Amino acid sequence: MIQALIKRYKRMRTDRFLRQTYQYQYAFVGMGQHSLTNLYPVLHYLGVPLKYICVTSARKARLIEQKFPDVKATTSLNEILNDEAIKGIFVSTSPTAHFSIASLVLHSGKSLFIEKPPCRTLEELDTLIDLQRLYGTPVAMAGLQKRYAPAVQLLKQRLRKDRLISYDLHYLTGGYPGGNALLDLYIHPLDLVCYLFGKPYIISTQKVDKDSYLLMLQHPHIVGTLELSTAYTWTAAEESLKVCTRSGIYNLLQMEKMTFSPKSPSLFGVPIEKIHPRRKTVEYLYTHNNFAPILTNNQVYSQGYFNEISVFVESVEDRTNNVLTGLQSIRDTYQLLSNIKNK
Repeated sequence: MIQALIKRYKRMRTDRFLRQTYQYQYAFVGMGQHSLTNLYPVLHYLGVPLKYICVTSARKARLIEQKFPDVKATTSLNEILNDEAIKGIFVSTSPTAHFSIASLVLHSGKSLFIEKPPCRTLEELDTLIDLQRLYGTPVAMAGLQKRYAPAVQLLKQRLRKDRLISYDLHYLTGGYPGGNALLDLYIHPLDLVCYLFGKPYIISTQKVDKDSYLLMLQHPHIVGTLELSTAYTWTAAEESLKVCTRSGIYNLLQMEKMTFSPKSPSLFGVPIEKIHPRRKTVEYLYTHNNFAPILTNNQVYSQGYFNEISVFVESVEDRTNNVLTGLQSIRDTYQLLSNIKNK
């Protein structure tokens, strides 16, 4: 009886995956290391019908068609924009080119997935938002994948039910000589706190090194401190978030582990643990399981890449409206970036 139920469950799970097919065709602009590592594998797993890959080099286009014989490689973005069969376009190229490419895609009316940063300034973001409205682009979302990370979704759900006090965020990496650290790197933690806690206002900001900042932000119901720095090391890069609430303390590390430590109750304002020490308890809300190599234990999934790609395609196919990173939704993030830069 139990074996029959197990077989039936496995069959249903396989059938559900095989029935997940898509009616529209898609194109991808760009083929850098990030795309090859984090985005293309998700498209392949989901079975997204990818008709075009657009690159700037004819030599690379020839190599792509040898590697992916079912995909047409092109150096012409217009060829893709003029193809009525293409309903959605993924863009992941140089950050400096994102705004111009995104503008052309939105002008065509095709749905857009644009990797971060989608543009360089708040003014450019407002231009993209206006273009989406003007040309009726069905879906336009930015690749800020941390909003889609399972641990972040769970944390946001838990925080809705608690009284917030403060948070402490650290985003520490090695040097970043090849780009704009504030826009290319720090957009992730800054967008994360905007998503979790709401519109921020800068209480104080201090630039302590070439690309390092200490910030204090005020949100509607919480105050937080942030250390954003490239003065550390890539070998042991750190991304951590500690949130203090009335009921306890949440710790999120690298999007891979989240714990909750409940606070000790008090009697007339005096913590019980001061009178009668208690054993400390830690609840593991989310952990990255390295034992079983399945989808949900893959970093592409735990970091949010899988869910953001899936949500985009499902939205284009009119199956969901769960877009968390629509262009309008990241406006607070760009306002914060602008304020930090101006200060």
